[in-house]
Amino acid sequence: MKQRPQFRTIATVAFLSLFLAACSGTDTKEQEAAAAAAAEAQAAAEAQAAAEAAAAERARAEAAAELRRLEDAARMAGSVVYFEFDSSALTDAGRAILDKQVALLKKTGASVRLEGHTDERGTREYNIALGERRANAVRDYMMVKGIPGSRLESISYGEEKPVSYGSSEVSWSQNRRVEIK
Repeated sequence: MKQRPQFRTIATVAFLSLFLAACSGTDTKEQEAAAAAAAEAQAAAEAQAAAEAAAAERARAEAAAELRRLEDAARMAGSVVYFEFDSSALTDAGRAILDKQVALLKKTGASVRLEGHTDERGTREYNIALGERRANAVRDYMMVKGIPGSRLESISYGEEKPVSYGSSEVSWSQNRRVEIK
């Protein structure tokens, strides 16, 4: 009977050794599988981050291109709105210019100064008031189109800063303006 307990002990030790060896092999396989899954997840995360970075770069490039397009359109339209004699009413041409300027201002968030001017006809006081009405007409139009009033400053120079000297309709028409600066 002494041999039998020894056999049981030897058999138990052998079984446990084989079991542990088998388990340790499974652990290694599981560890390898887990490492492979982690590597795949890391690669997927890196690919996702690269795709997001590329998308962000494309969005920045598109925004920059849009801004350049708006700047070009505003530059082509001009920054001077002209008025009829003794009037502060915007013309269709003036509104077209302002629409381009408003589109640019919405993108940039810049502030502007609206300088009202008149021709030399009329008293100094009347021309200061008319220049102010013209600048305010431009300001009001821009505000209706969505530009906050805090970004718009209007000032009147009246007849003090002509761009064209002379006493003809050509000169006068060039001086009846609001400059967007």
